[in-house]
Amino acid sequence: MCVACALFPVQNGVVKLLTGLYPWQEVVWVRLVTHLVLMCVLFLPRRGLALLRTRAPLQQVVCSAGLLGSMVFFFSSAKYVGVTEAIAISFIAPLVVTFLAWPVLGERITFLRLASVVIGFVGVVIVIRPGSSVFQWASLMMLASAIFYAIYQIVVRRVAAVDSPATIAFYCALGSTLAMSFIVPFHWQTPDNWRDVVLMVSLGISGGLGHYCVARAFSYAPANLIAPLNYTQMIGSVGVGYLMFAEIPDSYTWIGSAVIIAAGLLVGWQGRRKA
Repeated sequence: MCVACALFPVQNGVVKLLTGLYPWQEVVWVRLVTHLVLMCVLFLPRRGLALLRTRAPLQQVVCSAGLLGSMVFFFSSAKYVGVTEAIAISFIAPLVVTFLAWPVLGERITFLRLASVVIGFVGVVIVIRPGSSVFQWASLMMLASAIFYAIYQIVVRRVAAVDSPATIAFYCALGSTLAMSFIVPFHWQTPDNWRDVVLMVSLGISGGLGHYCVARAFSYAPANLIAPLNYTQMIGSVGVGYLMFAEIPDSYTWIGSAVIIAAGLLVGWQGRRKA
């Protein structure tokens, strides 16, 4: 999970850069195609057709839809929101995972965990500050992206019990690629140079490896223990935001992030204490 969280901030910075130059639909499609090709190159020679065998086809579809929904909302709003603010809002995902783990995975939710979810949403409100200039449709789309990503993580947790991480990563890429292939022809813009092509391809490589690591992590440990490790992305996001876009997070972003992270760590501590 820590490897994945080291890759994602760099990916988010590249997304913000590319979506300022090209249609987000194109960037999403190239990222997914590269992800799919990477999974085939890495696992087909070794696993063969076994890579395609799944015991949970319907859940694989839901998993792919969750990942695609998260990417669509994130990529379409990335250029309007700072890298650190985007990550701070996405930190609500582990708390949504904690809340959804109750009805979906049957993991018991206590009053303290429920309170942690509420506190986490208070932290998001501090970051996006309704009524201020920071609060905009892009902030709400980032929040929607985090919710879809939480759904993706929950379903990955269920599917990881019956399918391998390689199969999960493959089908997530396959379903999302097929869906975006119907849309991208209407928004295609030929890249201006090879640098942009390399950056687009790098999204698929970092994203593919990152989501494989996420699937692998959830095959080893409960969701409420793994999800809080998402917070390590804050370190990389601050660095990427500053180096690529000269962004310096304001005090509200730091305070809101601290509130969200504290709520998430409280959930993780509860799960570890119970174990």
